[in-house]
Formats: sequence, C-alpha cells, structure tokens
Amino acid sequence: MKKAKFHFEAAAMAGHEVARYNLARCEKDLGNMERAIKHLIAASAGCFEAMHVLIECFESFEEDGFVNRESIDTTLAAYNNSCAEMRSESRDAYIRSEI
Repeated sequence: MKKAKFHFEAAAMAGHEVARYNLARCEKDLGNMERAIKHLIAASAGCFEAMHVLIECFESFEEDGFVNRESIDTTLAAYNNSCAEMRSESRDAYIRSEI
C-alpha cells in the first residue's frame, strides 16, 4: 500500500484526477479525514467518484466540521462546470449509441 500511495502521489502531482481520488480513499481508510478531504478536490475536475465520496463525507462527518455546506456547494459548482466543458455532440452521440 505504501508503494501504491507513492505512485498515486506522483500521478496526482502530474494532474491525474483519479490518482488524487485514490489518495483520498487511502487517507480516509487510514483515518486522516482532513487530508482525505483535501485530496477530494479531484471532484472539482469532474471526477464523479470523488464528488460522490465528498458528499458521503459531508453526510457522515458534518458534525466533525471536516466538510461544510459552503465547500460542498463550491465543489459541486466546479464539478458541474468541468462536466459541461467535457460535453460535446460527438460524445453524446457515442453515449446514445452504447445504450
């Protein structure tokens, strides 16, 4: 796990959102909620899994103050903007053809 975390950190520094999400999961499993929440900025880049975990953390740890409503709203707005930027007619047509 130590080696995986090292590689996740290297990938996250290079801008890989899923690696940052994986780091968040590692930190959450280790009980480092503050660090986990910081890594969940991957949600701002459009990582669905990170957004989902961030909302879970808000619901589970709201009383601990790790995640507040304002940060959820800000991150959700950034997530929606990122997803909107990734949309295209070609992508939508491909998704429709897969269904």
